Amino acid sequence: MRIRYTSRFGREAKKISHHLHPVIEEQIDIFRSDPFDSKLKTHKLSGGLKGFWSFSIDHRYRILFEFIEKEVVLFHSIGYHSIYD
Repeated sequence: MRIRYTSRFGREAKKISHHLHPVIEEQIDIFRSDPFDSKLKTHKLSGGLKGFWSFSIDHRYRILFEFIEKEVVLFHSIGYHSIYD
């Protein structure tokens, strides 16, 4: 699985506490192997975010993404549930 990142994702990732970075990297590694691993709680979004997906980093943080090709995803945002707004 190849991952591309938006500039928004990059800005948001820089704001997240450094102690959480190893957890984020671990979850992304799991995602690369299997985007639907049960540890990630990957789910399809609805409403205004129809076509997007999300997976959990921990109980507060998540990543918003979309599948853009068969083996390519685009990470749009990282943060609290407010990333859905």
